[in-house]
Parts: sequence; C-alpha cells; structure tokens
Amino acid sequence: MADITRREGSIPRRERDPFSRMQELMGWDPLEAMSQLWSGQRGGGPGASAFSPAFEVKETKDAFIFKADLPGVREKDLDIALTGDRLVISGKREAEKTEDDEHFFSYERSFGAFSRAFTLPEGVDPDHVSANLQDGVLHLTLPKVAEVKSRRIKVGTSSGSGTGASAPGDKPKA
Repeated sequence: MADITRREGSIPRRERDPFSRMQELMGWDPLEAMSQLWSGQRGGGPGASAFSPAFEVKETKDAFIFKADLPGVREKDLDIALTGDRLVISGKREAEKTEDDEHFFSYERSFGAFSRAFTLPEGVDPDHVSANLQDGVLHLTLPKVAEVKSRRIKVGTSSGSGTGASAPGDKPKA
C-alpha cells in the first residue's frame, strides 16, 4: 500500500523545515510519554494512548450534575458507584478489531479502561441519583437532600429550671 504522507524522492518535511521540527518538539508531552512507558504501550500504533474521558461537574441549588464524554462506551461497560461521599465512575472502551493487511495513515483514537473518583460535599441524596447515557454523553444527577427548615423558638416557651418562665400548659404554682 502506498504511503500518502510521503512523496517519492522528496525530503521529509521535518528535515526540510527546522521550525516544523521545533513545533513538533514543543507539542511533546513528557507525562503522556511516561504513561505510555508505564502501561507498556510504545510507538504511535493502535492503543498508544489511554482513554481518558472529559468530565464537567457543576452544582445547582438542587443538585450536583456530572457530564462525561464517553463516545463508544456501552452501558454494560460502565460502572457508577456512590459510597458515602465518594463517587467513582469507571468503564472501558474497547479497541476495534483490525486486520493484518490494514495500513493506518493516522491513528489518534484511544481505547482502554478508565476510572475517575470524586469526593462529594455533604448533602447528597443517594436514594434519588439518576444516570443516563445518551449519544455518547453520560448525564449523572445527584440531588441534594431537602434542607432542614429552621424553627423559630419564642422566648418564654422553654421549660428551663430556675428561669421563672413557664411553658404553655403548665399549672401555676400554689
């Protein structure tokens, strides 16, 4: 198969243009390179980078709302757990099968397992959490518990000893 990224007899672009090479080096992410080494993935072939979905977390007056971009993740491959104040969202996106005779000109899609953990503030109602995966976007709503209404206490209505105040319904002393 022909390599469309290089013309026969031409000098590769990076050897011809030192500024392109410099720009390429400036875009190098050493942390990503280290994560590839730790996970045993080397080179630019399929599976070269781990799948890491983007999350959006916001708080409204009624709930905490999480959104995550999970294209290609099936519901059966997604796990959401809420234990106390800890929310853990994990799952996996599996790589597509490739044939030996296929030649990739570019392979930028990532696959693999992911796990994200969030510590929530007090006040989440765990019994009314809802999750929906639609069009590759996870929508997770964690409603807040109803706030305890404040109660007004009038002075002179408590039954404190030695204060001289009497509670309603008390019989006067003889």
